[in-house]
Amino acid sequence: MTPRKILVTSALPYANGAIHLGHLVEYIQTDIWVRFQKMRGNECWYVCADDTHGTPIMLRAEKEGITPEALIARVHQEHSRDFAGFHVAFDNYYSTHSDETRFYSEDIYGKLKAAGLIEVRSIQQYYDPVKAMFLPDRFIKGECPKCGAKDQYGDACESCGAAYAPTELKDPYSAVSGAVPVLRESDHYFFKLSDPRCQIFLREWTRRGSLQTEASNKLQEWLGAADENKLTDWDISRDAPYFGFEIPGAPGKFFYVWLDAPIGYMGSFRNLCDRKGMDFDEYWKPDSTTELYHFIGKDILYFHALFWPAELKHAGYRTPTNVFAHGFLTVDGSKMSKSRGTFITAESYLQQGLNPEWLRYYFAAKLNGTMEDLDLNLDDFTSRVNSDLVGKYINIASRSANFIAKHFEGKLLDEHVEDRFRISLPELMPAADEIAGYYEARDFGRAIRRIMALADHVNQYVDQHQPWKLAKHGGQERELHVVCTTLVNAFRLLTLYLKPVLPKLAQRAEEFLNIAPLHWNDARHVLPPAHLINGYEHLMQRIDPKQIAALVAANQESLAPAATPAAVPPAPTFAAAAEPHSPQRHAQHQQHTEDQTQAQVSPWEPFISIDDFSKVDLRIARIADAKHVEGADKLIQLTLELGGETRNVFAGIKSAYDPATLIGRLTVMVANLAPRKMKFGLSEGMVLAASDTDGKSPGLFLLSPDSGAQPGMRVK
Repeated sequence: MTPRKILVTSALPYANGAIHLGHLVEYIQTDIWVRFQKMRGNECWYVCADDTHGTPIMLRAEKEGITPEALIARVHQEHSRDFAGFHVAFDNYYSTHSDETRFYSEDIYGKLKAAGLIEVRSIQQYYDPVKAMFLPDRFIKGECPKCGAKDQYGDACESCGAAYAPTELKDPYSAVSGAVPVLRESDHYFFKLSDPRCQIFLREWTRRGSLQTEASNKLQEWLGAADENKLTDWDISRDAPYFGFEIPGAPGKFFYVWLDAPIGYMGSFRNLCDRKGMDFDEYWKPDSTTELYHFIGKDILYFHALFWPAELKHAGYRTPTNVFAHGFLTVDGSKMSKSRGTFITAESYLQQGLNPEWLRYYFAAKLNGTMEDLDLNLDDFTSRVNSDLVGKYINIASRSANFIAKHFEGKLLDEHVEDRFRISLPELMPAADEIAGYYEARDFGRAIRRIMALADHVNQYVDQHQPWKLAKHGGQERELHVVCTTLVNAFRLLTLYLKPVLPKLAQRAEEFLNIAPLHWNDARHVLPPAHLINGYEHLMQRIDPKQIAALVAANQESLAPAATPAAVPPAPTFAAAAEPHSPQRHAQHQQHTEDQTQAQVSPWEPFISIDDFSKVDLRIARIADAKHVEGADKLIQLTLELGGETRNVFAGIKSAYDPATLIGRLTVMVANLAPRKMKFGLSEGMVLAASDTDGKSPGLFLLSPDSGAQPGMRVK
């Protein structure tokens, strides 16, 4: 089979803050997929870069008394250190503040302009008379026009969740200087996404069957019906002062950071090509036969699946083969929080002495290739790593290697054992293709479950043959040699299957096994007769729960009440500031991670008692079947197993899910809801799903319990 040529990117982290565990979900996911492709013999390149432009960078540098260039150079070193610490192996980790990114930004802009897709318009926006600068929405604060909460940003209220224009704020002030802003007109440059050419292209591009179901549904919602034109033109310019690339022929106007950020993928790859003598055009020309994949957070899907493909198409470049979006990270069921000590940076995790491959394994076990959120349950993290990696996988090597060393001078059986191995452990070698399919589909959780099921079979083989008894009683040396040789070969195969997830552990295992680096095709054979292995040293320690407690304590901020605010609001610390339209802007893809300011009126009232809550019987249910409901626009008919009985439920989730993708999933249902007779049949309960306050955006997300939950269990 001819090796594939693949270019892979992850979203660019913003050069204005530290890498944290929420970021690492994406980079670990991408790294696992890239390592798997390379093990398969494919030519796969993984590039990324720091996203370095924008007002927050400029203001933070000013606050620190350094140049923006000095700031982004320092942050680049910090990010590179953190990624390397978690074994994220970029082929090139670059910066958007580069000649290559400037070239392609100007090139794409020029071609879009020549195609009549750039338009100049005069707009009104707030201006800070003290700082002499136009203010992005997130640098304007005031009273929410909806709920009255004070000190809210200019684009959305963190108290009630309402979205609005900055001009709707009451008593607005500049978050930079505290001054009252004034409205001024300015010419801005727009990419005409509403142009019929973009509309026609995007309707075709987003209907390809390779997109994730949730992503495709969301994109169709944004695009609207065939006779609608819901896409709006995109403001791609910002006024000076601004840290970024000046627009050619437009003095004092700069490319908005979101214009040159994805172009940074091209800049980073061009830099790699120039260093390695590769052909850039082979990967980016319109008729390229190579593959291009972007791994992103679901909050930047709009940019990567609408703006970006439209730009590329109409500037004469290839469009992505696919865009893979993932969900957000929660910790112990809640968003990361500094007050609880669960806003954990990569640096802090490593400084506490925790093994980065513990986290790589846990994330892999949770990732399934969809846009579902991922929860880092710290207790489950400890037990799963200790049980799976140490108790199941590494245990196989430790239970066989010492016998090989002591009784057989470190050598395996001096005869071919492949046939015997296939009989003794019949599932291990044939599983290679199945596991490869899971890795290819980014369903790492299923791959891990399959690998651990194989490890269970191997440990059952250990218990069945009891090598310690064979060693203790004389006359059974050959049987002991056969058993231990079988176990060493089994350990080698499991190491191969886990290698994309655990590259450093696999490297140490390869050194112990005295073999060359493993590739996927190595699953087709066993080790040769009389192969010499090296002395065994323990490969991984268990997690001590005290380590997790220390990690949380090290990241916990004081809960002391904040000082009374001054009459004139001070300028904020810009380490967490963002560009306009911040829901898509936090380091390109990070979710909000600070505890929100308590609203003046609690959105949770009226409160209920524990007795009220206990009346609702929530149960784990497995979706045994799911199908479209004839004549219903919103409903899917679900057959739910509750452990001993089944229920029929009609759920209004058709806009978000393809029924075929739901079968086999676990979810949560209200089991004691009175049956409701509908024209389609009797509905015997309700499944739980999350959505925004308006029930429409960002979509519907069916609740999924943590691994280990079984149908019929009660949710308390």
